[in-house]
Amino acid sequence: MEKIRIKLQAYDHRVLDKAVSIITDAIKRTGAEVKGPIPLPTKIRRYTVLRSPHINKDSREQFEIRIHRRIVDVVNASPETVDQLMKLELAPEVDVEVRALS
Repeated sequence: MEKIRIKLQAYDHRVLDKAVSIITDAIKRTGAEVKGPIPLPTKIRRYTVLRSPHINKDSREQFEIRIHRRIVDVVNASPETVDQLMKLELAPEVDVEVRALS
């Protein structure tokens, strides 16, 4: 394998940054080169809800969800690097997607 791209996303940026540091430390221990973490734009999803179901249409409440994302590229990855990545214990709040690039 030559190059691996790891995409991470989470609702809390502190948990995400901690997971990224764990991943980069594990990759550096195997001797592979790490490029990143590259922060991607935060997705903000906003929802507006009526406070009352029957009257007061002008009274509304707004909520938002922020999705923070990062990309980590691994260059010159060896099978040992892949094994280390699979053994990592990350927080359950972090969504991880691993892809091999040519």
